[in-house]
Amino acid sequence: MSFTKKFKERILYEDNHLIIINKMPSEIVQGDKTGDETLLDTVKAYIKKEYEKPGNVYLGLVHRIDRPVSGAVIFAKTSKALTRMNEQVKNREIRKIYWAIVKSRPEEISAKLVHYLIKNPKNNKSTAFDHNKKEAKKAELSYQLIDQSRDFHLLEVELHTGRHHQIRAQLAKIGSVIKGDLKYGAARSNKDGSISLHARKLVFTHPVTKEEVTIKARPPKESLWNYFLENQG
Repeated sequence: MSFTKKFKERILYEDNHLIIINKMPSEIVQGDKTGDETLLDTVKAYIKKEYEKPGNVYLGLVHRIDRPVSGAVIFAKTSKALTRMNEQVKNREIRKIYWAIVKSRPEEISAKLVHYLIKNPKNNKSTAFDHNKKEAKKAELSYQLIDQSRDFHLLEVELHTGRHHQIRAQLAKIGSVIKGDLKYGAARSNKDGSISLHARKLVFTHPVTKEEVTIKARPPKESLWNYFLENQG
């Protein structure tokens, strides 16, 4: 199967202004010290080849998700689209809904969590506190328990702020560590090095047409994700 044909299977949405990709857990969205190939580079290569574009391809990153996390990532094909999408990000107008598989069921079936996060750049980890502290950033999310298996629970999480490792840190704070997330207290890693956190759904206003766009991303093809996906339909 050709590169473009295979890559097309991961495209959740594409028009002249935006392209939205279902990111795999191992991929890095934007360059870092590892020097590994980025999803940004891969999307550029796809556009260049698919549309036979000469020279450099313009592609703007609207938002990021962590390397071990999977799911929907938005890229802008034009500077106008990027500017308008950045405004939506800044004004918290993009709804971001995640699925998280956790070992320990939260005490409440659904709740809004408010914590104050402090990032430690040395270990690239955020710590959640119940009360405000110097240099802390307020973090808010809502979750609800939507399914469970014999050993695990599926939470649907909606972000209300966009902080470093926010879902990972806040769920760990209430004792519901995400499956595979060693950094935040999981007992063991996932075989592929991922954590069981997936950017499931995005809802936003199209930067040009102004229509509401809803995108859903399929979780990775893995037995536990498959089980939950089948149950949820």
